[in-house]
Amino acid sequence: MIKVAPSLLSADFKNIEREIKRVERCKVDLLHLDVMDGHFVPNITFGPMIVEAINRCTQLPLDVHLMVEAPDSFVESFVKSGADWLTVSYETCRHLHRTINLIKSFKINAGCALNPATPFCLIEPALEELDLLLLMTVNPGFGGQKFIPSVLSKIEEAKRFIQRHKLKTKIEVDGGINPQIAKLVKKAGANILVAGDAVFKSKNYCRTIKALKES
Repeated sequence: MIKVAPSLLSADFKNIEREIKRVERCKVDLLHLDVMDGHFVPNITFGPMIVEAINRCTQLPLDVHLMVEAPDSFVESFVKSGADWLTVSYETCRHLHRTINLIKSFKINAGCALNPATPFCLIEPALEELDLLLLMTVNPGFGGQKFIPSVLSKIEEAKRFIQRHKLKTKIEVDGGINPQIAKLVKKAGANILVAGDAVFKSKNYCRTIKALKES
């Protein structure tokens, strides 16, 4: 069954522990945290202290996406704060293999994200080393954006490559995901759905998460 990772970027931070407990009751698989530095993307979110605080609120694995320049300098601090999956953006990595090896040296899962306009072929040489390929289905920076349909062909391309080379890499998608879009990305080959507004702005979290999983 497809996994769902609610994106806390869309949660009510005034009541963040309550929000986490609400999605936990809905049997989600991961919690997704978007770390933004105001340079690589035009927004600033939170740092290791907030991730550590969130980690104290939950037993769920933390799926942390570093949308920051020079990600190598932040890897250790986010691992210590509780990241179980740590994803860097391809566009910020000068030496991607070195960054992946750094993440893996801490015995956690390593991921790499591609922006919508970044071709899949650029990640092929490193895909065997990755536990997770995150395909952004919006341009990163803000929640509530509209899904970019052209990324569907990239998901299909990634799935074919992973199957052909018998890799264990999971495909995660993030951006504009709702139960209707979930059907399309699941058919294309996605394994993990990141959903923010679709979950946290819905009237019934569990009903929405169930719809995402069963899409």
